[in-house]
Amino acid sequence: MHAFLELLRRLLPKGVLDSYHRFLARIAAVLYGHPSQKLIVIGVTGTNGKSTTSYLLAKALEAGGAKTGCTTTALFKVGNHEWVNDTKMTMPGRFRLQKLLRRMVSEGCRYAVVETSSQGILQHRHREIAYDACVFTNLTPEHIEAHGSFEAYKRAKKKLFCHTASLPPKFFEGEAIPHIEVLNKNDAHAEDFVVPGFDRVVWYGTVKGADVAASDIIEREDGVSFTVGEVPFTVHIPGRVMVENALAAVATAEALGIPRERISERLASVPGMPGRVERVDEGQPFRVIVDYAYEPAALEKLFDYADRIRGGGRIIHVTGSAGGGRDTARRVRIGELSARRADITIVTNEDPYDEDPQAIIDQVAEGGIIAGAKEGISLFRIPDRMNAIRKAVGIALPGDTVLLTGKGNEPVMAVAHGKKIPWDDREAARKALQELAHTAISAEDAGGKHREPAPDGPSALQ
Repeated sequence: MHAFLELLRRLLPKGVLDSYHRFLARIAAVLYGHPSQKLIVIGVTGTNGKSTTSYLLAKALEAGGAKTGCTTTALFKVGNHEWVNDTKMTMPGRFRLQKLLRRMVSEGCRYAVVETSSQGILQHRHREIAYDACVFTNLTPEHIEAHGSFEAYKRAKKKLFCHTASLPPKFFEGEAIPHIEVLNKNDAHAEDFVVPGFDRVVWYGTVKGADVAASDIIEREDGVSFTVGEVPFTVHIPGRVMVENALAAVATAEALGIPRERISERLASVPGMPGRVERVDEGQPFRVIVDYAYEPAALEKLFDYADRIRGGGRIIHVTGSAGGGRDTARRVRIGELSARRADITIVTNEDPYDEDPQAIIDQVAEGGIIAGAKEGISLFRIPDRMNAIRKAVGIALPGDTVLLTGKGNEPVMAVAHGKKIPWDDREAARKALQELAHTAISAEDAGGKHREPAPDGPSALQ
């Protein structure tokens, strides 16, 4: 079915496809009673940080005492109920999205935060959603194959802002809701997203000229802290990049009338976000970190964090790249980056879809070889992801850092013929660590030495 739809997309004229997508958006909104008209809706877009920013913003908005909902790559949230996004889609399809918005209305939510992707915008999934505010995180060259060029990618993102600015004012509970755009002063492309028609433009960042600026930044292994004005903030998600994500949430919630001090209290109570720089701890003497990062810019920032916490230990990186024709050019770049930043790179399956899993692995590994990695020493190709994780924890020494990237908290792996098999990097890591501990205990009882597991084995995907 996926292949048929892709063929249809290629054969039909663009105008026909656009009309089809608009029609579906209209039908979905009508079917569910135009729920976005009964919510204050904030769209979050950009290349990286959308999910974390959306989640932190949903939590920050709760500081005003109202229920919130959000849709992100990682999870869905309606009030106090959160559940994993198992759709493999950053932005849900029109009908699912409108249904989620209606559920938010039914359960008494005031705010809805919608992570809005460029692919979703191309398919007009944002149509018939009455956005009130837009947040821009950052822009890096990504999804170029889907859009044709970086400029086309940027234009797709900008359509969200143009759409929002063109909407009539919304009256919510007798109050006129202003149209607000919130932009990252740190990003060189942010100026391109200044669109006429907004009532207010708010800049956030760590550089001069930001309206909501962070100072006194302290990065810890378990999170970051900083100050905005006179108010201290703590976010329990590691990595300096989380400062920008949190600032976006602070700036937006504050622009919607929530006091800064209450936002600070709420964010400090958030323990983290699933699959985003998430630690897996089974008592082992080395770190295991699961993160969704799957493209070069996000991986660079994750490696920056790993470098700051590694001490004298090594970085062991389990990586791969998605199939399905998704930005094939980045595969070599990922391999190069991993070989350059990690001490050991283990290339494995991520989400091959209908592509040859080994071919994807070989393309990523090629980048590692170009960067100087040595096969069997600092570079390993292990198709089965479980065995790749076993290999990583099996060779880890005290003080090392194992990074498992590309999937985060995703509950499935997309394989051939449209199948999705159950998968969770965090559970796989726990299993591998428990096996390692059991093997070590057994070896000690037997008076022998622990042996590292075999580097590969039969793959479930072969």
